[in-house]
Order: sequence, then structure tokens, then C-alpha cells
Amino acid sequence: MILTDLEDPTAAFRANKPEWAYAPLSGAGAAKVGGRFNRQGIEALYFSQDRLTALDEYQQCSSLLPPCTLCQYTLGISGLVDLRALTDDGQWDADWHNWTADWREQRFNQGITPITWMLGDLAMEQGHKGIIFPSMVRAGGTNIVIYKDMLEPEDKLDVFDDGLLPDDRASWSRRDLR
Repeated sequence: MILTDLEDPTAAFRANKPEWAYAPLSGAGAAKVGGRFNRQGIEALYFSQDRLTALDEYQQCSSLLPPCTLCQYTLGISGLVDLRALTDDGQWDADWHNWTADWREQRFNQGITPITWMLGDLAMEQGHKGIIFPSMVRAGGTNIVIYKDMLEPEDKLDVFDDGLLPDDRASWSRRDLR
């Protein structure tokens, strides 16, 4: 497999559900049901490298864009599996070529463990902190999943907050939004 680093500062974007805007560095939502590259119980943060991809990823196949809080992050993280460099030249285990499998179909309709969860497990077992991968919903878009428990003190993961992000779930009702 091919590894890459996100040099500090690398800009990334994430659309958060409004109720979770107070915890923009939490991976708890992905841990509840799992995500493309994380099984239930594994906290993961999914980012996009541009704003439009972040919004398209949040919307997925819905005809309407649900309300969200779009945040910009600064990343500086080494040791990420880079699926943009996926080739058939023997550098990759054959399972990596199945990363585009519909994990929701496998998990919720077929009742099997998604191959992508096993790929995420493999990445973490080998000490990698995340995966960079092409967007499945926006042509040319790039996504990043970061496994929070794999981060080291020298890694950078910051959200831009000019003081407008809420302090907790109840903060929305306390803000004067007029």
C-alpha cells in the first residue's frame, strides 16, 4: 500500500449535524453506526478536502441538503493510507480494490461485515492513522477519514472556531441569532 502525509497546514472541511456542532472534533457519530472505513465503536472523523465535496458527502443521495454546520479544519497528520494511489502492481493487498463496495448495503441489508470495515481495521492494525480516498458522490472530490485513537501528540487536528460554535447542545437556544 502507498502511504502519504498531510502536511501542516492542510485545509479540510466537514459538515456537522447542527446538534453536534458543539463537538466538532468528536467522532462519536461515526462510532454509533459505523462509517465507510470504521465499524461501530470506533471513533472516526470524516473530512473532505473542499467545501463542496463536504456538503455533497453530507447530503449523500438525499434530494435535499439537510441542515448542517460546515466547519474548516487544519490537519497535519502522517501515515495515511492513500487510495488515490491504488494500483494493480502488487503493492496493495487485493482486498483494497474492493474499497468502493456499498458498506451500507453489506451492513444493513445483507447483515455482513462490510469489507471496508475490515480495511479500516487493517489500516489501524498496521499503525496507520487514517485513509485518504476519492469521493463516491462528487467526481474529483477527495475524502479523509482519521481514526482519533491512532493520533499521536505531534499530529495536528484543529477546527477553526471564531467563537460562534456552540458550547453544548443547549447553546443554540441561548444564542441571540437576530
